[in-house]
Amino acid sequence: MEATAGTPDGVSRRRFLRRVGAVGGATALYGTMEALGLLASPANAEQDTFEPLREGDLNGAAPKVAILGAGTAGLTVAYELGKAGYDCHVLEARSKPGGRAMTIRRGDRLTDTDGVTQVCQFDQGQYYNAGPSRIPSHHLTIDYCRELGVAIEPMVNANAQGFYYHENTTTTDYGPLASTRVTHRQAKADVYGYICELLAQAVDQGALDELLNAQDAERLVELASSLGGLSGGRYVGNNRRGYSEPRGAGDQPGVVAGPPPSMSAVLQSQLGTRFAFEFGFDQAMMMWQPVGGMDRISAALADAVGGRRRITYEAPVTAITNTGDGVRVSYRSNGRARTLDADYCVVTIPPMVLRNLSSNFSQATKDALAVPVGANSGRMGIQFKRRFWEEDFDIYGGVTHTNLDVSGIYYPSYGYFQRTGVLVGYYSGAYTNIPVPDRATRAVEQGVKIHGEVYREEYDNSFSVAWPKEPYSLGAWVSWPGGRGAAYQHLLQPDGNVYFAGDHLSYYTAWQNGAFLSARKVVTDLHTRATTTAP
Repeated sequence: MEATAGTPDGVSRRRFLRRVGAVGGATALYGTMEALGLLASPANAEQDTFEPLREGDLNGAAPKVAILGAGTAGLTVAYELGKAGYDCHVLEARSKPGGRAMTIRRGDRLTDTDGVTQVCQFDQGQYYNAGPSRIPSHHLTIDYCRELGVAIEPMVNANAQGFYYHENTTTTDYGPLASTRVTHRQAKADVYGYICELLAQAVDQGALDELLNAQDAERLVELASSLGGLSGGRYVGNNRRGYSEPRGAGDQPGVVAGPPPSMSAVLQSQLGTRFAFEFGFDQAMMMWQPVGGMDRISAALADAVGGRRRITYEAPVTAITNTGDGVRVSYRSNGRARTLDADYCVVTIPPMVLRNLSSNFSQATKDALAVPVGANSGRMGIQFKRRFWEEDFDIYGGVTHTNLDVSGIYYPSYGYFQRTGVLVGYYSGAYTNIPVPDRATRAVEQGVKIHGEVYREEYDNSFSVAWPKEPYSLGAWVSWPGGRGAAYQHLLQPDGNVYFAGDHLSYYTAWQNGAFLSARKVVTDLHTRATTTAP
């Protein structure tokens, strides 16, 4: 490794840090790392300062590390530590890797905490992602896909042909557009059009004279006219809304859809609050997905770690014990109680599950684990006999957003033109306490309100995951009541020789990016400790 700025000539950064740690201890080591910009502080918390380990980075014998959980975080810890030769072994309660990065395919089985078992009946090649389903371009997940050779493809996060649909509630009247299916393109054209008309009128009436000089006022009117598609300073509708009669050849100019609803109707509909979603930092296009399902990333990580040589599946952990010189993990496998002894342990089991396991953690750690709660959410994949959303509505990927209890209907961004297809019929917590057979009935009833009877007529079969009832998750993600306070900070530190990792210990909760970042932090912390305390 080449010498690094800020270190003596001819000395690698890693070797220099080892010397600092050996002489001055952990305090001096961490102070030096922060000075070199290698630790995230409030000023540079968004920077990725991780330095991958390499063969030869260890001092002496390879420490043995037990890793609990073969989800994204656990597999990443094993993968990165393995590069330096650590002796890693992963215990996973499920029968396959991935954790909540779960892709449901034909033949998959799931038994929930109610004891209800589902078996997926999708056609071969059809699937849906029950957990994470999209990857922003700036997430670390993309880098791991590249490194591991996982092919990716576009995931359509927004589609002009998708719908918005609001029904009146006991507290909200959505006006003339209530219970009306409105396309994304129409809603966007109308909302932007009327807002820009108001802005242009405000400038014309001198309401912004104290804020704008004459030239800026003129530029603002020009921007409003372009952004809103105004005509003479007014929004009267245009072809951004689409056509009620399509354009064609010869003497078929088409008829622009319209006229648009009134400004009051558009504002009362509150549809504009829906596509504000697109401005989210982690939701903006382009979005991506692994070809073949989100669990392709976990499968590639598992292979890179060493497969079943390094991973034991169907091995639920029962106890974690700090010992005098390491950690002992108790678990069950093939109906027998077993133990795994290691120098260190990295736990990626969700706190809602972990706190119910036997351990000799400090009381402070046990108190911290009692704070986070599992989010109530779930997803249903529905297979239809034909892809009516493509054939009848010209919808290829994207989302229909609604205030119905399904929350959203997600159209698949793969398998275009195939005979059958699987869409996500709901992404919602409203279905987790409904009996499994009733979930499809209710979800289809909601879908009929938007798509019509074709939604019921083309229904084939479904598979639902209620994350609070998934026994090794007990929640769709982890929430921190009151924010990331003392409990969060405590779990960023080890308890004896046990470290904690997962997306819940990052600022990217519910994203695989958070799991990757948390894993890399723990790898750095553990390796620093192992190499500075070794004889």
